[in-house]
Amino acid sequence: MNPATPTSGPPPRAGPRARSSATDPAHRRAALTLAFCAVCWSIAGVVTRHLEGAAGFEVTFWRSVFCGITVLAVLTWRTRGAPLTAIRRMGAPGLFSGAMWALMFICFMVALNLTTVANTLLVISVSPLLAALLAWAVLGERPTPATWLAIAAAGIGIWWMVREAVAAEGALGMLVALGVPVAASFNVITMRKHHARIDLVPAVLLGAVLSGLVTAPLAVPFAATTADLWLLALLGVVQLAIPCMLMVGTNRHLAPHEVSLIAMLEVVLGPIWAWLGAGEAVGIATLQGGLVVLAALVFNVFFGGSRRSA
Repeated sequence: MNPATPTSGPPPRAGPRARSSATDPAHRRAALTLAFCAVCWSIAGVVTRHLEGAAGFEVTFWRSVFCGITVLAVLTWRTRGAPLTAIRRMGAPGLFSGAMWALMFICFMVALNLTTVANTLLVISVSPLLAALLAWAVLGERPTPATWLAIAAAGIGIWWMVREAVAAEGALGMLVALGVPVAASFNVITMRKHHARIDLVPAVLLGAVLSGLVTAPLAVPFAATTADLWLLALLGVVQLAIPCMLMVGTNRHLAPHEVSLIAMLEVVLGPIWAWLGAGEAVGIATLQGGLVVLAALVFNVFFGGSRRSA
């Protein structure tokens, strides 16, 4: 038979469904790893509540410094003393990813200085939607209807959590906060596209260095006490370096919208840690909205996914 001759039968499918079922071991491990990352990210609020003198940009500066030191140590160990080689191998994708990490680190803190926490979190909640649209446009990964439903439910849940504290003022801060989900979405797309041939863990180091350089002048005069430095080291290592490095690997098995959805756990868990560790009251709306977000995440794990466009 001539291979070029069309044969009868069902037409070819547009593309394979992404392996995002809960029965896929690799997908399950990646989802659990990213959930652990979200837990680490979520401790920022409760830790900063215990700072004595450091505040604002100084927190970002020291957090970036300790993050950079940690990632550099890991790269040095992984490359047997040649971290610069790993950095050079990233090429342009690595430079872009590093810039996106830095943008996320900086925009979040700048936004908090210009608008309310509620406004900032509400803007950040658009991350899954942006990631899904970018993945569809750039990678051809089209989310299923179930995933669109999960994204919408998660957004509604976060809006319900913060709705009473959202302020009309602070438009500039909300505009700056938009840099966080935009940078995060482009970063996830970059990691997803190049993970097979480029190790982008060094990009986290680049992001920390850029963030530290930008915020250093804004952090002067330094007011951190010795106790503050220990807490800031905790933020740099546990809240930033470790989860960011682990997140890079999850992009091999999770679609961009899944990464952004699971990362929303940070918004849900943050108020709970502040309640347990700093005595801050948790409103009923926070619990209700958090449950909606968690339900959306579980729903997406079992019923969501994506398809490759033709």
